[in-house]
Amino acid sequence: MILAGDIGGTRTRLAAFETEGTKLKCVVEKTYPSQERSGLAEVVAEFVKTEGIPVHSACFGVAGPVRGGRSKISNLPWTIDSRELAAQLKLPSVGLINDLEAYAYGVDALESKDLVTLRAGADDAEGNRAVISARTGLGVAGLYWDGFRHHPFACEGGHTDFAPRNDLEVELFRYILKKFGHVSSERVLSGPGIKNIYDFLRDTRKAEEPAWLKEQMDKTHDAPALISQVAQEKKTPICEQTFSIFVSLYGAKTGDCALTFMSTGGIFICGIIAARNLSKMQDPA
Repeated sequence: MILAGDIGGTRTRLAAFETEGTKLKCVVEKTYPSQERSGLAEVVAEFVKTEGIPVHSACFGVAGPVRGGRSKISNLPWTIDSRELAAQLKLPSVGLINDLEAYAYGVDALESKDLVTLRAGADDAEGNRAVISARTGLGVAGLYWDGFRHHPFACEGGHTDFAPRNDLEVELFRYILKKFGHVSSERVLSGPGIKNIYDFLRDTRKAEEPAWLKEQMDKTHDAPALISQVAQEKKTPICEQTFSIFVSLYGAKTGDCALTFMSTGGIFICGIIAARNLSKMQDPA
């Protein structure tokens, strides 16, 4: 059985797969709240014990750079060591790669039913590709063509500087700079980034926060999800404006990635925020 994991700052997803010819079949999948666990080893131990799965190989995609088989997870107080995991699972080795690099490896496994085209371009099957995903943080990866196939590679493009394009974004930049001392793309393009945009609109009085929404915001443990839900329901302008700015910035960053990687083979937008707000992502405005 193959054990695979997607390790993020908010959620850790583990799944066991078995092979069926040239394809993989998911046998079981579980999601764990990352912040409630001491580390990946604890989650893996619980998963293997509960499911009673014999593990023959394992690989984990982690939200952070991987060096020498180790990774300090972004937005989470975990350090993951592939050698320690291999010893725990009694395996010769365990794969540890960047989460967006893992997403990039999955591109060729996608079928048409898995994709929604936001903007069609000229077909270039041998062109470079890029992958971008806003979740708890912002991740980016590329795929280059060697003449025979695409090869994924990791990068830390989500931590590049945020470049405002208009007066409103300059004000947003200054607001976040005052708060954090530095403004990376991730400060606006992530779950926490959605909250930063919302706070900016509220605190600068560019949009009003209704009393009922303030009450819900004070109670919720997932402000970005609440903002998303209210925006989709069109209950109040502040949430709609937040997502309008967020999607515009997402489009700009995606365009930057297309230029950086010269991704004429396509750019793939992944992650739960895009999936849950597909109608907003498809809005031509």
